[in-house]
Amino acid sequence: MIRTLLVDDESLIRAGLRFILESAPDVEVVGEAADGDQAIDAVRRLGPDVVLMDIRMPRSDGLAATEVIHRLARAPAVVILTSFDSDEHVFTALEAGACGFLLKDTSPHDLIQAVRLAHGGGSMLSPQVTRRLIHRVTTTLPIRRRRDALARLETLTGREREVLIEVGLGRSNTEIAAGLNMSQATVKSHISHLFDKLAVTNRVQVAIAAYRAGLVD
Repeated sequence: MIRTLLVDDESLIRAGLRFILESAPDVEVVGEAADGDQAIDAVRRLGPDVVLMDIRMPRSDGLAATEVIHRLARAPAVVILTSFDSDEHVFTALEAGACGFLLKDTSPHDLIQAVRLAHGGGSMLSPQVTRRLIHRVTTTLPIRRRRDALARLETLTGREREVLIEVGLGRSNTEIAAGLNMSQATVKSHISHLFDKLAVTNRVQVAIAAYRAGLVD
């Protein structure tokens, strides 16, 4: 069972999320929290595998909570819940260690799939939303940060750079394998190398690195 914690200040939204997730045979909602402080406490007490985290909440928001949770010894995977247009700080949460994000109007199927992917070490990435979000933030990227991003890429092989661009475009391992004419096992190996060389922990951060370096626009 995938032990999941729901974090949102609106009880109605938490009830809806619980109803959807508990319809899946492999997902168990082990707790709920109404703000960031409660979320941190619940993670420490309950030890969930996955946290669905809202951004904007009273008292303490999801950004600060995500950063604290990510630093815990046995940190769960954090998936951000956002309305996108009103949340300006999703990028910060992804940098803090969140493994992906969902729109609050996402389909029940995709919500369950996101929890499963997060639990397995993957990310739920919508290519269109990912490109819009990261582009909006990185269009004003300081020159120094772009220079730092380019320096990290100097250690990559040609194939690793190609895979980096594909991840930046939001493509799955299956799509990357087909597009670059390699096996999925080879794709996974390249992505693992990207994690090590770019000092990141998930695919979202790999995509951010591609945007920062100007490889994807």
